[in-house]
Amino acid sequence: MSEDEPGLRERKKQRTRQALSDTAIELFLKRGFDQVSVADVAAAVEVSKPTLFRYFPAKEDLALHRIADHQGEAARVVSGRPAGQSPLDALRAHFHERLDAHDPVTGLTDNATVRAFNDMLYTTPSLLARLVRYADRDEEMLAGALEPAGGDALTARLAAAQIITVHHRLARENWRKLASGRTAADALPEAHADADRAYDLLGAGLGNRL
Repeated sequence: MSEDEPGLRERKKQRTRQALSDTAIELFLKRGFDQVSVADVAAAVEVSKPTLFRYFPAKEDLALHRIADHQGEAARVVSGRPAGQSPLDALRAHFHERLDAHDPVTGLTDNATVRAFNDMLYTTPSLLARLVRYADRDEEMLAGALEPAGGDALTARLAAAQIITVHHRLARENWRKLASGRTAADALPEAHADADRAYDLLGAGLGNRL
C-alpha cells in the first residue's frame, strides 16, 4: 500500500463531509429546513443515505457542521492565554476581538448567507435542541482547560457551563438586533457593552476562583 493512500482517503472523506454539509445548507436555506429530507441531500451529492449517516448521525448535524470549527474555541483560548492573564480576562478579550471581526459565531455579521443561516438556526426548534449537545461538548472541553486554573473540578464545570451559556446568549441577542433591521456596525457598540456586562456578572459570581 502506498504511504499516501491513508492520507488521500482521509482527504476524500473530508471533501465528502464538506460537500454534504454545504449542499444541505444550500437546500435548507432555499426550501426550508423542515422541507428538505436526508434523502434529498444524499441524492444531491450522489451518495446513499447510509453513507450520509456515516458522516452525520442526524439531519441537524448537517447544518451545525458549519460551526463545528468553533467547537472547543473557548478551551483553546484559556489554554493558550498569556502567562499572568486570568481565564475570564482571556475569554473576555477574545469575545471582544471576535465582535470587532464580525465573526459569524458572535451573531454580529452583515453577511447575507450567514444572516440567513442564523435565522434558520434560531427559529428551528430541532436545530436549537441539537445546539445544546454542541454546547455540552464545549462545556466539557472548557472545564478541562479551567480545572488547572481553579483547582476544583466542580467549580471548573460550573464556570464552564456559565461561560458557554453566556456566549450563546450574547450571540442570540446580537442576532435579534440584526433581525430587527439594524446593521452590524450600528449594533457593535451595544454588543461590546453587552459582553462587558456579561463578563462583569461572571466575574462577580466566580470571584477569584479563576
